[in-house]
Amino acid sequence: MTQSLSQVLLHIVFSTKNREPFLVKSIRDDIHAYVAGCLKSHGSYPYLVNGVADHIHIACSLPRTLSISELIEKVKRSSSHKAKELLNNETFAWQTGYGVFSFGQSQLQAVCDYIKTQEEHHADVTFHDEYLKFLEKYNIDFDSKYIFS
Repeated sequence: MTQSLSQVLLHIVFSTKNREPFLVKSIRDDIHAYVAGCLKSHGSYPYLVNGVADHIHIACSLPRTLSISELIEKVKRSSSHKAKELLNNETFAWQTGYGVFSFGQSQLQAVCDYIKTQEEHHADVTFHDEYLKFLEKYNIDFDSKYIFS
């Protein structure tokens, strides 16, 4: 085989530091667009980026040349600088960790539909409860004393 090909789809979730509601509506679309552009610049295809004031969801492909952690680090670092600029607030930061969940091509529409409806979804469900449901759904072991610190 002379060519390396891949199609790995990811649902990435990360929060603002201490879940501060920094991502106000006036900048949210700009941050989402910036994250999408950052993903593209690193060889990822951003299917959808959306979120609410304290966290973001991303449906994207994993570029074959980067690890998951490298991709997320690049996106968080770059978008943090952009958010600080848009907010005129040097205290903005993303949380240290993240959640990433793989899914198949047949699930892409359902994942995107879920991500599209974040504002409605979080009228009833907290980020804390949402994140715990993802960990349970994907059967991920975790230590509760570190999960939201």
